[in-house]
Amino acid sequence: MLSSLSSLLHLYLQFGGGLFIGFLLKPQLPPSTPVIIGRFLYWFGVPVSILAFLRHTPLTESLWIAPLVAWGAMGFALFLGWLWIHFLGLRFTPTPLNHPTIGSFLLASMVGNTGYLGYPICFALVGHDYLGWILFYDLLGNTIGSYGLGVLLATHYGYGVTRLFPLTMNLIKNPTLWSLGISVSIQSIPFPRSIDIILLACGWGSIALSVILIGMRLGQRSFIKNVQLVRTSLIIKMLLVPMVLGIGLKLTNLSGLTQLTLILQSAMPPAFATVVIAELYDLDRDFAVTTLTLGTLTLVVTLPLWLLLFSTNELW
Repeated sequence: MLSSLSSLLHLYLQFGGGLFIGFLLKPQLPPSTPVIIGRFLYWFGVPVSILAFLRHTPLTESLWIAPLVAWGAMGFALFLGWLWIHFLGLRFTPTPLNHPTIGSFLLASMVGNTGYLGYPICFALVGHDYLGWILFYDLLGNTIGSYGLGVLLATHYGYGVTRLFPLTMNLIKNPTLWSLGISVSIQSIPFPRSIDIILLACGWGSIALSVILIGMRLGQRSFIKNVQLVRTSLIIKMLLVPMVLGIGLKLTNLSGLTQLTLILQSAMPPAFATVVIAELYDLDRDFAVTTLTLGTLTLVVTLPLWLLLFSTNELW
């Protein structure tokens, strides 16, 4: 237990330090800096990280369970959000919600930050042997759900022009998906040791840079008055869904650390994609930014909960 607590404390120090550095750097740098860093990570950093780490990760046929779990988690979150909006929320919301706010609420309840946050956190807590589960959950589950089901929701609730084709092309051109396919296909090809060392250095550097980027994004605060709705969205996304998922996974034959990996990914706070989609489809951007910010801060409290409830002797 002490070693696991030490790992969690070490993760908090690294993660908190990266967020703090990004938060401090944001006012000192040009406004375009987060955008440039985000593009660098999107086109180079994350794909190289996948190539570096996946070369040393065992892949099995059971990995296809991960995206199925991701889709199940998103569907359950969407169902809970729909119930709240159409039934329970009527008792707590003094004024009717407009469509853009409903759209952002459902997106924030459904789509998690399983990439920039999920990768480093799960990697640090469960190890590289489970990277395949982390990647398949994110790329084939959460990413496709964001720009698939998420876009369908945005076109229904948004006031903007329906632009399905550009986002569909963005999904097809996603370099992370291509990197996953290439990494799997060349996994058995030996690389010179020097190349492996360089790739791993780039991978770890990209993880650190992604945490700093999140700190910069947290500096772009934009809070709304409807705190009750934000709280409800985060309760669905970060408490109810992972709790029900964890109980369900206990009934399967998956190993303890595999279950914990999937639970941690499902418990990640709302993703950057919710803000991107909100901007493109004229949803409630302030709501998206608020849930992203508060959800990231809430993760510090919820992480120990999942470790306490669902970790096994493999971890402790």
